Amino acid sequence: MIKQFFLLCSGVDQDLIKDCSNGEQNKYAGIGATVFFTALMAAIAASYALYTVFDNPYTSIFFGFLWGLLIFNLDRFIVSTIRKREKKSQELIQVLPRLFLAMIIAVVISKPLELKIFEKEINQVLLTKKNQMTLENKNQIAQQFTPEIEKLQSEIKGLKEEITQKEIETNNLYETYIAEAEGRKGTKIIGKGPVYKEKRQKHDAALKELTELKQSNSEKIDAKESEIATLIEQQKNSQTKTQPIISNFDGLMARIDALNQLPWLPSLFIFLLFLAIETAPIFTKLISHKGEYDYKLENHESKVKSWIQQQVDQRNKIADTDIDINTKVYEDLKSEEELYNYKQKIATDLMKLQADTFFENQKNIL
Repeated sequence: MIKQFFLLCSGVDQDLIKDCSNGEQNKYAGIGATVFFTALMAAIAASYALYTVFDNPYTSIFFGFLWGLLIFNLDRFIVSTIRKREKKSQELIQVLPRLFLAMIIAVVISKPLELKIFEKEINQVLLTKKNQMTLENKNQIAQQFTPEIEKLQSEIKGLKEEITQKEIETNNLYETYIAEAEGRKGTKIIGKGPVYKEKRQKHDAALKELTELKQSNSEKIDAKESEIATLIEQQKNSQTKTQPIISNFDGLMARIDALNQLPWLPSLFIFLLFLAIETAPIFTKLISHKGEYDYKLENHESKVKSWIQQQVDQRNKIADTDIDINTKVYEDLKSEEELYNYKQKIATDLMKLQADTFFENQKNIL
């Protein structure tokens, strides 16, 4: 039963192969097994590749199964259409397009399995790239908010410096009127005279202005610090919103790109392995000698071809004969007196009718 199934996979004519020797049947059963397992591996590879896209096992398995059937049909077609020729060069010419197609199929099958085999290494490459993208994303978002934050911080620094300058000025006025009272500066008269009172008034006025300035600038500083806190919060929210996009950066294209960054030699050997598997049925038929099945198939096709040629030739001869007969019949009718008189009478009646009609039309016009 398994042997019959693999013979079916090889695309051979079941009526012809059943009368062949056991060795011939085993040869084509081996070719059919290669076709079947290639399609099976194609289905597994496609299912994994589609799982990285859809992230749904049922959808991936369904479409992977369809892809496996497609590869099975293509391989079966390729193997079944190769015919053994008298010259190897003729066989090579008919095999070349099929080899090209087999190479394409091998690439399609091997790439998803490479992604699975090197999954850990690919994850490491993707992690490095995600970290880099996270840093770049933070820098890009920071460039949107940093100028405004720095501007507010500069304004806060200016307000604080304004208070500091006013404090220095007030302290200097304080030192001045104290020194006047102690007689160390100014009039150098100890006591609280008119000059002392004047300087005290200047200090008191400056102290009042300092108090008002502190209150005013404190309110402005609080408002600007609140704006800075809001901007920092918006910056964090922007980073939070964009981070899932970076975290989900592990689709099929991203994994293929990461695979290309790994050493190429292991991938090459895997590709060559699948290329060998995919082209094995073709090379098996190419290098094998003409077998019993090939002769029977050639004989069967020759019979069909001869029968078709006979049918076509017979139809052509019938058509040629019918044309010759029709030509002769109409040639004989040219000299037939009765037919001539009959057609002459009809033509005469027709011309009379035309003349009468013309006469009536002209009379109506007049």
